[in-house]
Amino acid sequence: MEEDFDGPVLRPALIDSLFEAFLRIVAAYSLLFGVFYWVRLIGFYPGPLWRFDTMPVEWQVASVVLAALFPIAGIGLWMTASWGPVIWFICAATEVVMFQAMSPVFGERHLIVASHILVAAIYVGFRATFFFQRRQVRD
Repeated sequence: MEEDFDGPVLRPALIDSLFEAFLRIVAAYSLLFGVFYWVRLIGFYPGPLWRFDTMPVEWQVASVVLAALFPIAGIGLWMTASWGPVIWFICAATEVVMFQAMSPVFGERHLIVASHILVAAIYVGFRATFFFQRRQVRD
């Protein structure tokens, strides 16, 4: 038997709902990146860099690491676990270093680098908003 409750109903704030939606979108794109690296590992597409056994060693290492970490980041982000953004940051930083600092080896992928920087900036914006909201409540 349920009792009637006349008190206020607690609902998440709009910013909390937006942050959760943002994390889930990043989770989906992390899973997509993970699938991309798994496709590379199993050699689904023809081509010299699309099969693990024909890749240079640096691509083999990067593909294995990112094929394992991107899905883990996606799961953590989807669950809105605190470790999800940390694993995503490791993946994003790895790709930024690969495609920016080590571009002679891995090539240039400016769109991937820009997307990681944009996602990181949006995440920092959300976290700053949460920080200032908590600070206002304490004062």
